[in-house]
Amino acid sequence: MESTEAPSRGELLRRATELVPLLSKHANWSEDNRRLSEEVINALTEQGLLKMRVPKRYGGYESDAGTVVEVLAELARGDGSTSWTAGVWAISTWAIAMFPDEVQDEVFSTPDVRICGILSPSAVAVPTDGGVVLNGKWSFNTGAQQSHWNTNAAVRATPDGGYEPVMVALPVSDLEIVDDWYTSGLRGSGSVTTIAKDVFVPEQRVLSMGPVLQGQSLSPANAESQVFSSPFLPIACTTVGATVLGLAKAAKDAFFERLPERKITYTSYEKQSEAPITHLQVAEATVKIDEAEFHARRAASLVDAKTGAGEEWTIEERARIRLDLGAACQRAKEAVDILNTASGGSSIYSSVPIQRIERDVQTLNLHAIMHPNTNMELYGRVLCGLEPNTLYI
Repeated sequence: MESTEAPSRGELLRRATELVPLLSKHANWSEDNRRLSEEVINALTEQGLLKMRVPKRYGGYESDAGTVVEVLAELARGDGSTSWTAGVWAISTWAIAMFPDEVQDEVFSTPDVRICGILSPSAVAVPTDGGVVLNGKWSFNTGAQQSHWNTNAAVRATPDGGYEPVMVALPVSDLEIVDDWYTSGLRGSGSVTTIAKDVFVPEQRVLSMGPVLQGQSLSPANAESQVFSSPFLPIACTTVGATVLGLAKAAKDAFFERLPERKITYTSYEKQSEAPITHLQVAEATVKIDEAEFHARRAASLVDAKTGAGEEWTIEERARIRLDLGAACQRAKEAVDILNTASGGSSIYSSVPIQRIERDVQTLNLHAIMHPNTNMELYGRVLCGLEPNTLYI
């Protein structure tokens, strides 16, 4: 066992900033090859940015939500797919900390282990002696080809003929990988389909989903850790919201980088920067980026405040995390749309980053847990005194 003194938030953010040029350089390669380059993964590993959710006793940092959000948002300034993949690895690493200590010992015995995960229960686990037999498939399994372990949701058959949701942990090598990630956005994330065919999973690597969603770990070693005491969805939502925020900032960076050399064709404006419409566009986009950042930071601050105080979460607070995620997604997309529209016809070339940013942010806004409409409806429902119509809060 190795206990590590975690770097400060500022230090981790500095490391992320240093990687932005490298991520930008490899972004087109990742798109073309539909996965992250080994150079990018090695850089993330060497800088310790994949340790933020690893328990300290395994050499990790147990970083708080605010740190994770800032680091992932910064990575997204270089490449959305890299930020997204690193975020999924962070969430799934956190999920492993819910399992018994013997499972964590097994998983974290792999140096620099990478863990992917899916929360949609699209497989069936049938009980057998000592565990379950797993059959099913999971689409959108981000980073699976470049991961060692997988935390996946499934339903377990019960003696009364029903099913209960569970989370299973299994090596990626136990799964068949379907190379089907041909998409318009987040193309570098390698979010392929994985299939389980009669895979045996021992009982200690099968958890009832209810306690996982509540952040009720079966790990005595993690019992005193604030990071691993939160409900699951607030952890997951704050993490993935960082990527859309970073993409919006990347769009602003990309727009202003090209602005000095641009004119507005078929008008009298030889400098786009002198056109009033441009002034309106960049101001409106900046306001929306600030609003996205407000929601992303508010969510992270609430997670850190609740875990720091050891307080129980109210239903309204948990639904508000989903609201903040949806609002951050919506504002970020609106900002990117404005800046993309203002970038002109030459921005459609693949060498111009803003077209990739536009596709990536649109893809994230369509994600089931991130969709603004879904999250606003959920929060409004709770405000109106109704019970949430989902387990995922």
